[in-house]
Amino acid sequence: MYAVLDEQSNKSLAKTEFFDIFEVKATSAPYTLKTCSGKFETSGRRAANFIIESMDGKLQLPLPTLIECDMVPDDRTEIPTTEIALHHPHLQRVANKIQPVDQDAAILLLLGRDILRVHKVREQINGPHNAPYAQRLDLGWVIVGEVCLGTVHKPSEVNVYKTNTLQNGRTSFLKSCPNSMHVKDDYSGMTQHYSPTFLTCEENTSLTLSAENLGCSVFDRCKDDDKPALSIDDRVFLAIMDAEVTQNKENSWVAPLPFRSPRRRLPSNREQALKRLCSLQRTLEKKPKMKDDYVNFMQKMIDNDQAEPAPPLDKNKEHWYLPSFGVYHPQKPDQIRVVFDSSAECDGTSLNDVLLSGPDLNNSLLGVLLHFQKELIALTADVQQMFYCFVVREDHRDFLRYLWYENNDINKNVVEYRMKVHVFGNSPSPAVAIYCMRRAAENGEKEHGSEARHFVERQFYVDNGLTSVATPEEAIDLLTRTRKMLAESNLRLHKVASNSSQVMKTFPAEDRATDLKDLDLGVDPLPLQRSLGLSWNLESDSFTYLVSREEKPFT
Repeated sequence: MYAVLDEQSNKSLAKTEFFDIFEVKATSAPYTLKTCSGKFETSGRRAANFIIESMDGKLQLPLPTLIECDMVPDDRTEIPTTEIALHHPHLQRVANKIQPVDQDAAILLLLGRDILRVHKVREQINGPHNAPYAQRLDLGWVIVGEVCLGTVHKPSEVNVYKTNTLQNGRTSFLKSCPNSMHVKDDYSGMTQHYSPTFLTCEENTSLTLSAENLGCSVFDRCKDDDKPALSIDDRVFLAIMDAEVTQNKENSWVAPLPFRSPRRRLPSNREQALKRLCSLQRTLEKKPKMKDDYVNFMQKMIDNDQAEPAPPLDKNKEHWYLPSFGVYHPQKPDQIRVVFDSSAECDGTSLNDVLLSGPDLNNSLLGVLLHFQKELIALTADVQQMFYCFVVREDHRDFLRYLWYENNDINKNVVEYRMKVHVFGNSPSPAVAIYCMRRAAENGEKEHGSEARHFVERQFYVDNGLTSVATPEEAIDLLTRTRKMLAESNLRLHKVASNSSQVMKTFPAEDRATDLKDLDLGVDPLPLQRSLGLSWNLESDSFTYLVSREEKPFT
């Protein structure tokens, strides 16, 4: 029999015919198969204790356990021949080492990297660029590369009433090579779309190009030519948000988890989440400060009604448990952020795998920073705990369950909670938060003005708002209206900073940036502010750079 060598396969496979030849009596067992075509569940028998022998009889190797699979490639045109070796001058010296093709021998085996020895190259003949090359393996010589000697082949049968059409349109006694693929674009049905990005179907005008006017209009340009269009998944995400995002009776925006459709049902991962919690507990016991910060963070989530004790699960109801871990920002060593690990896998899938991430709704970072420097009076602010401001639809909260300790005491029993808000770690959370905040701005435009709405929609990068206006009075008016507009949706705009002391004096100290709260404005020097990763000098209204001079050993 012939064997395919495939180092990209982690297991060795055998076709059903192999099992039938050797009368292997075994029960089929399920397994998951990943190919270029996707991932699916199948089943097959296992065969063990087989030995493979080279054609010259000099080598015998024990095979690993073989799994029954009928997807083993069986293209016999890939089998190297003496004719191929003789056709290429650099391969002629190994022509006598290539076995004649055995038409009765079937391709029944695929040897993967679980028998690595058969893949190792002991000798190689390269030859010119793009020419086939030969390799000596333990089982014999192989030829790698294009083995077709021509674009046409003699048919296996001849009939005076049968002919072949070649690629150039000619009829011929010879038939085209099945391995020679020719692709030609068909312009007859080509459609040119104008303004395809962010438009409804009614607004999207299309013009079918015929062969007659193709040369006249194919190079026409429009203003949206260079804008990337939304993907199909992004359009589905926005359709879900448009249809299902609502405001509750407390005026908070409520959004669903945007699930893919169709999707795989999530397995129960409670046991895995419990192991992660035990690992986290051991870490916290070794780091008392981190333990205190972690416990305080979890308590604040309960106090702020961002999490709740989880109700008992109905039998067979789909659910998911989120492991968590803590991170410290280098610039904020005393402030921990607990992140829920939505990418943690169980049985090969995770919560993020079944969720749509949504489009990148962020404004251009460069555009925000350039507008920030445009006018005389600059100001910054950010939304407090932005992700946690948006509520998860109640019937989706069981996908955000997590394990923690009773009464927030690490020494007590483990109990179940679930998040009521969108969390750090969920891939769609940034898109959900930006979408909902823009809905809040859209709703508040009528009462608070278009300038406040445009500030939120155009001068924010995630939760950071940066803008500039001509006078302190305009800055105060804009920020006051924007704060009121967002507050109506339970969004707090705080950490206000400006290069104008008049602007900062207008707002309460608790709403100013952290290191500006206790300053005597107009007397004390103003400290540096960090804005989107840049250091902003309020005194000179300029960006500066802070270079770390930390002494570290060479690696």
